[in-house]
Amino acid sequence: MAAQGRVTAVLGPTNTGKTHYAIERMLGHRTGVIGFPLRLLAREVYDRIVKARGPSVVALVTGEERIVPERTQYWVCTVEAMPQEIGADFVAIDEIQLCGDPERGHVFTDRLLRARGLVETMFLGSDSMRPAIAALVPGTQFVRRDRFSTLTYTGSKKISRMPPRSAIVGFSVDDVYAIAELIRRQKGGCAVVMGGLSPRTRNAQVALYQNGDVDYLVATDAIGMGLNLDIKHVAFSGTYKFDGRRMRPLFPHEMGQIAGRAGRHMEPGTFGVTGDASPLDDDLVEAIEEHRFAPVRKLMWRNEVLEFGSVARLIAALEAPTSNEWLMRTRESDDLQALKALSEMPDLRDRLKTPQAVKLLWDVCRIPDFRSNGGADHVQLLQRMFGFLQDGRVPSDWLAKAVARIDLCDGDIDAISKRLAYIRTWTYVAQRKGWVEDESHWRDETRAVEDRLSDALHARLTQRFVDRRTSVLMRRLKQKESLVAEVNDKGEVTVEGEFVGRLEGFRFRQDASATGEEAKVMRQAAFQALRPEFHLRADRFYNAPDTEMDFTEQGGLMWGGSAVGKLVAGSEALKPQVEAFVDEEAGPDVTEKVRRRLQHFIDRKVAALYEPLLALGRDESLQGLTRGFAFRLAEGLGIVTRESVADDVKALDQDSRSALRKHGVRFGQYTIFMPLLLKPAPTRLRLVLWSLAKGLQEFPESPPPGLVTIPNIPDVPKDHYTLAGYRPAGTRAIRIDMLERLADLLRAKDSRTGFEATPDMLSITGMTLEQFADLMGGLGYKGEKAERAKVRVVELPKPSDSAAPIPEEVSVLAPVPEEPVAEGAEAPAPEMETYYTFTWAPRPRGGERGPRREGQGQGNRAPRPEGQPRGENRGENRGERPNRGPRPDRAAEGAKPEGERAPRPEGGKPREDRPRHEGGKRDDRKGGKPERGGKDQGHNKAKSFEARPPRVEKPIDPDNPFAALLALKGKV
Repeated sequence: MAAQGRVTAVLGPTNTGKTHYAIERMLGHRTGVIGFPLRLLAREVYDRIVKARGPSVVALVTGEERIVPERTQYWVCTVEAMPQEIGADFVAIDEIQLCGDPERGHVFTDRLLRARGLVETMFLGSDSMRPAIAALVPGTQFVRRDRFSTLTYTGSKKISRMPPRSAIVGFSVDDVYAIAELIRRQKGGCAVVMGGLSPRTRNAQVALYQNGDVDYLVATDAIGMGLNLDIKHVAFSGTYKFDGRRMRPLFPHEMGQIAGRAGRHMEPGTFGVTGDASPLDDDLVEAIEEHRFAPVRKLMWRNEVLEFGSVARLIAALEAPTSNEWLMRTRESDDLQALKALSEMPDLRDRLKTPQAVKLLWDVCRIPDFRSNGGADHVQLLQRMFGFLQDGRVPSDWLAKAVARIDLCDGDIDAISKRLAYIRTWTYVAQRKGWVEDESHWRDETRAVEDRLSDALHARLTQRFVDRRTSVLMRRLKQKESLVAEVNDKGEVTVEGEFVGRLEGFRFRQDASATGEEAKVMRQAAFQALRPEFHLRADRFYNAPDTEMDFTEQGGLMWGGSAVGKLVAGSEALKPQVEAFVDEEAGPDVTEKVRRRLQHFIDRKVAALYEPLLALGRDESLQGLTRGFAFRLAEGLGIVTRESVADDVKALDQDSRSALRKHGVRFGQYTIFMPLLLKPAPTRLRLVLWSLAKGLQEFPESPPPGLVTIPNIPDVPKDHYTLAGYRPAGTRAIRIDMLERLADLLRAKDSRTGFEATPDMLSITGMTLEQFADLMGGLGYKGEKAERAKVRVVELPKPSDSAAPIPEEVSVLAPVPEEPVAEGAEAPAPEMETYYTFTWAPRPRGGERGPRREGQGQGNRAPRPEGQPRGENRGENRGERPNRGPRPDRAAEGAKPEGERAPRPEGGKPREDRPRHEGGKRDDRKGGKPERGGKDQGHNKAKSFEARPPRVEKPIDPDNPFAALLALKGKV
């Protein structure tokens, strides 16, 4: 452009309206060109001018995008893509201070020295460029513009304390992603802006921020280049950046440019540091706040006069030095490195014979390394491109395959970002005139692929760094609109269609994935929307039947599958209180209504399950010792061990016991209990009530219903088994009622001389013989194990009427027939069976004695023979009234000291008294004692026991037809 027209430099800090002023000046001219440092900023200004003048007169030209209408008047470009020598009335260069940038500075310096408008030329940038512009462009008019708002340093802040409408600046992609992830967890989400994003992705991300969907922006230093956003605070996460060669500290004017993005128009802004960044020095803070920076002394420069006679002459022209004291030759750029690498390739060296080939090679070398794959890969691509272009154009089929490999929208952020970088290479190639066939098709095709990838990248960024749920709720809360909450049948709570958690009973359980600020916003929105739901649910709960409620074995109170409260200890074990689980935000009315309903439920549950025990306590006819014993039974919630109340039992007379039995109290040999309270439901509640009364933190759980025995765990207290309705014995614990049935059978056995387990005993306990032996050992019996030849029941043929009767013992048992043995062979061993003989094993003084019937005296009398009704168990088990008053209970006393006569074990030698009838009188109808060995009358069958040697058997009558069988009897 000819050096004519007025040259103006509009200099000043950020937020001074320089870009707006330049656009207004350009639109005041018939034609104009304006260059920007970023394609993102160029796209933003292009959209703005299109709205003002229409798309038919506005062109957009960047390295990867070219929109040029036929009647173009205004050109919006990146600085590198500005058209030369088109004769525009107005030319403007934004961010002119980038003349000092090590990478791109030489391009801005070239535009400063050579780009001119026919009527007006304008340079926009920092006031630090004033001396350099005055020296290099004489006659320039300088216009100073002051910042509209103030800028203040606020020091260091954690990201968790970052105020809304903040931008956090990182200087690498990894830093940006890490910060964005942290903000999503703590603040609900953020937008991400980087220079490498496509305009479409960047605009979509900026829209998230500008619309208020998120309150935070994480960006690279790209936001310092004129992006106009509603930012109130800028925080530096670091003060060093990689400039393509090394890590270096940020220059003060760079930090001022970035910090200046805070505050829009008249709104003040603040800046500070966060993360690992050290606090800024006072001098640096003062310079940024007052916008005073050292003048730029050197501008990056590269010779613009190029010679294409040969590659060597081109390289020499590019490396030519300058004698101007304001200019400094730029460092070796990427395009120059690529030129040197390609020129040394043998297969290309012979093809660079003409200036046209050298110029084409230079144009190819200027393709940017968008992929950042490193020198070797980029040079290889350039080599192939030069080969295509020297032969004509890039083949359409080859280009189509390359674009198709990129046109994939799946994958994560990094994968889509790489594809975007690859497509930018082909969009750049498609924009170059004459490089591809059907240029318009490939421009549209590559643009469409870029748009699809841009949308996919925006979706991935939003999915990863923005919680849409939180952003929606935050916006609605700010607007102070009534939120709509819904609770489905699974308890899932949605607010404005977004899942926020679950409503369990009357407590809101927030979604566990929400943390930090996100969790706070969700909880606030949920309770604001759920307040009416709490009242409706409380009404439904209050009117719900008891069948919908239950208690857990740890004292919890359930409504369906939701916990709505817990039991707490009351003044008495049978009067528990409740504590409702209701969120404080639901209000005191809801809490009280839920508490009252739970109290009604547990009161009715206790009254229903413990009616026998409550009736016992209400019986005013019980007085004195009887009432005291009833109180002891109530303390044990219907079950007490006999040894714990031995003295009280001895003190009760028969009438007292009869009064207690009317209420269902059973006086067992080991336990005194109410059988109705041994059922599973009362047992389950008893363990909970007792645990509450004792203040336990962990409650014992009731065994599964229907089990006769359960394992006896040594670490479990015996009280727990008693409350569960079991008594430990050996390695197992047996149910109380079944133990009493077993005790009835044991009393009929002679535990002094020994007895064997009967099938009834094994059936009651449901045990094998080995397990039964262990159980008996736990009850105080000693079992001696032995073996004997196995016998079996045989069926003999019925004798004829004339035959003599077969003795009972012969007709039932017979030895197992022996198999015939061959002569000389060894006879097989007989089949053996194991059996136990149980005897009462007395314990040391103070130990537990064997089971003894109530009313048995302290002497060594044996228990009354089987079939003789006496004692309480006899009456309780068979519905008979006891015929005698209580006698001292030997089961609760200790054993006799050594040297004294040992107590007669249970089932010992019986008294040879005459049988008694129910009235307690002796039966004299048969003239005294029954004959020894004679048959008893009716059910009062008395057994005889002898301590003398067995009697001598009479010889077998040889004329007896069963003589052979009788002879075998002795062998069995």
